[in-house]
Parts: sequence; structure tokens; C-alpha cells
Amino acid sequence: MDQTRKRFPWLRTILIVLAAIVVVIGLLIALWSISRSRDYQLFGELVNRVDTDENVIALTFDDGPTAKHTLGVLALLREKDVTATFFLIGSEAEQNIDQTRAIVAAGHEIGNHTFTHPDMTLADEAKAAEEVEKTDAAIRAAGYDGEILFRPPFGKKLFGLPLYLAKHDRTSVTWDVEPESFDDIAADPQKMTAHVLETTKPGSIIILHVMYDSRESSRQALPHIIDGLKAKGFRFVTVSELLKLRKA
Repeated sequence: MDQTRKRFPWLRTILIVLAAIVVVIGLLIALWSISRSRDYQLFGELVNRVDTDENVIALTFDDGPTAKHTLGVLALLREKDVTATFFLIGSEAEQNIDQTRAIVAAGHEIGNHTFTHPDMTLADEAKAAEEVEKTDAAIRAAGYDGEILFRPPFGKKLFGLPLYLAKHDRTSVTWDVEPESFDDIAADPQKMTAHVLETTKPGSIIILHVMYDSRESSRQALPHIIDGLKAKGFRFVTVSELLKLRKA
């Protein structure tokens, strides 16, 4: 070894640099995984499902409200006698306040999905505060007086956002059933329905997007998902109600 060092004095430096690069890459991969995790964040409480023996589940919708599709979704939920949780974008809640008020009037739960729906992975606490608090204000302006849970856009978070939420005792809600995340089934309502029926279990939180024109497959699947889950004995509750049923 001593002879090698004498012949190649730069070798030790190269090895140290390579080792440092490997460590940095490993750290970046770990942080990337944490930022996308559905069941873990660095600070505060995150829930993606609930451990319960009861046959209860939470149906959640992200984004919107929109003038074109919100009332149709509400009509379907009323017809099916289902209560859901809507994670709304603050700017769209402001722009479509009549639809936001309709969600409130129908007795559904409303959650916070930020004001502009940015990727919050690298957001600092100031950015988190702006996005969350402006959305809270828009939701309150529509007359909602219940607890406001939070869902990060794209499910992404790392340091600033979880730290802000932890300091303000806010719960982050993700999901464990996400049929739209699989390209081979997202465009097929029948495949989406089958996926949800196969993967949902007591305490599951289901995520769907039904507010935009591009989500026609999800809207078509929705009534079949509800009927199929009811046929399996599941009862629909809001996320807040689901959290109260957690085992001690």
C-alpha cells in the first residue's frame, strides 16, 4: 500500500472524492424518497390510512372546485348518500365560491390543498405559510367552520412545509388507494373501479380527481366505485371521522 501511495499520490484524494460523491448521491436519493413518501414525513403528523377494525373508508377528492363539474359530483354523492372530503385549491375556491359554498351546504368536509398547487418539496416555512393560510381564508369565506386538514400537492413535502404544519398542529393527509397513478388503468373506468375494489381495506383513504375535463374516466368510474365498495360492506366517512376511529 505504501508503495502504491508513493507511485500514485493522487489516488487517496480520488478515493475520498468518490466516497463523498457516493454519500451525497445516497443522501439525495433518501431525501427524494422521503419527499414522495405517502406514509412518512420528517416533522408533524402524516396519515395515509387508519388502523381500524371497522369497515369504514374515506373518499377524498383533490383540486377544484370548478364551475363545470363540482355540482355534478355533489349530485352523485347526494344520490349515493355518501359524505366525502374535498381538498380544495385556495385560488379555485375563491374563484368558484358558489361551488365551494355548495360543498359546505351539502355537509362534506373541506381540506386545504394550497392556494396555487405548487410543488412544495423545497418550499420554506414562509412559502408554506402563504399557501396554507390564504387557502384557509378562502375556505372560511365560503362558510366552512369545521377542522381544515391539509394535503400536499402531488403528495410532496420535505423540510419547510412539514415544519410549518407541525408548529401549527396541522395534520397532513395522503392516501393508500390511488388508481389514477397507474397509467395502464387511469384511462379505463372499469380498470380503475376494479383496482379500487381490490386494494381498499378498512381504514383506507382513497384519492380521486374529478374536477377537470381531463378526468372524465374518474368521473365515469366514481358511481361504480361507490356501489362496489358499498356492496363489500364499506361505510363512507370523512377523513376527520376516520381519524377518530383509530385504534389506541
